Amino acid sequence: MLLKIGVLVSGRGSNLQSIIDNIEKGDLNCKLEIVISDNKDAKALGRAEKHKIKRKFIDPAEFTTKKKYEDKMIESLGNKGVELVVMAGFMRILSPYFINHFENRIMNIHPSLLPAFPGLDAQKQALDYGVKISGCTVHFASEKMDDGPIILQRAVEVKEDDTEEKLALRILKEEHKILPEAIKLYEEGKLEVKNNKVYINK
Repeated sequence: MLLKIGVLVSGRGSNLQSIIDNIEKGDLNCKLEIVISDNKDAKALGRAEKHKIKRKFIDPAEFTTKKKYEDKMIESLGNKGVELVVMAGFMRILSPYFINHFENRIMNIHPSLLPAFPGLDAQKQALDYGVKISGCTVHFASEKMDDGPIILQRAVEVKEDDTEEKLALRILKEEHKILPEAIKLYEEGKLEVKNNKVYINK
């Protein structure tokens, strides 16, 4: 059985592309059922169109409450039978209502070694702090931003001449590897969450 996944995006969609590429290569036994964006100009929607994947722009401004907006997302994901939701550069904070609807079934990727440097501009935070190692984290989303049980992390050396852009690019390369790896572990039934920790069953 193919794992049915839905991806939430806001921007260029390079992590979405890495998921698509891994599915098309046969490395992921998944079907990407729908790509949902809160930004009608997101390049990610164009990527979905190119690969003939259903795409949907849901405009938050059209809804009087956050719950109504999230209900529309839940409905769209539910109509496609989505089992795992992946946030790939989705810039909107999801409410506890949405998170609990898909408990331990929402993955997020973040460009730092959480719990260090949550939120926006993680690479700038890392450079400002002077850390020698940064990286990226895939985790199950929780009610707090960039928080929740950690699935995989990958370290990236911070160089003395790094700019935000240089560091971001090196981290992004690793993001493109570990996000599909985490989805594969989920698809193979190897992830177990106990006491807010993820255990990977070999």
